[in-house]
Amino acid sequence: MSTPLMSPLRRTRPASIRPEPLQPGDNLRGAGLMTLSMMGFTCNDAIIKFVVQDIPLYQAITLRGVFVLLALMILAQRAGGLRLRIPAPARAPMVLRLVGEIGSTLLFLNALQRMAIGDLTAVMQSLPLVVMLGAALFFKETLGWRRILAVGVGMLGVLIILRPGSGTFGIWSLVALGAMLLVAVRDLSTRQFGRDVSSNTIAFYGAVLVTLTGFVLSLGQGWVMPQLWHLALLALGSAFLTVGYLCAVAAMRVGEIAAVSPFRYTSLLMAIFLGLVIFGDWPDLWTWVGSALVVGAGIYTIWREAQLGRRR
Repeated sequence: MSTPLMSPLRRTRPASIRPEPLQPGDNLRGAGLMTLSMMGFTCNDAIIKFVVQDIPLYQAITLRGVFVLLALMILAQRAGGLRLRIPAPARAPMVLRLVGEIGSTLLFLNALQRMAIGDLTAVMQSLPLVVMLGAALFFKETLGWRRILAVGVGMLGVLIILRPGSGTFGIWSLVALGAMLLVAVRDLSTRQFGRDVSSNTIAFYGAVLVTLTGFVLSLGQGWVMPQLWHLALLALGSAFLTVGYLCAVAAMRVGEIAAVSPFRYTSLLMAIFLGLVIFGDWPDLWTWVGSALVVGAGIYTIWREAQLGRRR
């Protein structure tokens, strides 16, 4: 799912840690890593949408989950092994995060199976705006009138994309909105983890629960014998997902956030391209208009955050 595990508006370095000086070319490298990350997430989405034309969705989730778990265990082993113990203060946020992780994955992939990948990705581009609003509501982070207005513009863009009351609006449009809101729950709960809980541990627990949930649901949906190319595509999708996650983390550690974060919106262009080439989907005029509002509002909030950061 083209939804990175961190918001571009959150602080990625604790205040007690002095950032390393910016080096020549860091912003360019960070932009490249963020673009690669978005390509990874979007290619994974396209593979899942393609594969579930032949095999049941929950079977695909289960099989992909097995590949993701293998990749995570290999990466964790190289980093010194998994630390599965969760400190007591982090257990409640972990439960909340897992609810968001499982719910958003199931809703997103069900919507992906039935919606154009470009339309769904356009809706998901409002995630940073929703996370920013949630941080203001639940964590009392300061949110000025300009950024509140940007959130309103972004939500207007989502409404234009989905067009309630029109023939294009249906149950899967609501499912897409639900997926986006649950991803926001996941990201906001992640902000409550201390440095003693590693990213590998968080990702591992999420992958285990999503895979188990997919397996349980697959028992009611039924299994079919996958062909070798199905398994190869799912393995490739898990590789794209892993690359997307690693590059997203690396991108936020290289260069300035204001310079790197806007490149997350390249996922929309990639989704539109893959939707046209693989599925023959081309967004209509209103989807383009709504997407422009969502992306414009998101880029403005990133710029505004950078401006406020320089004044502190």
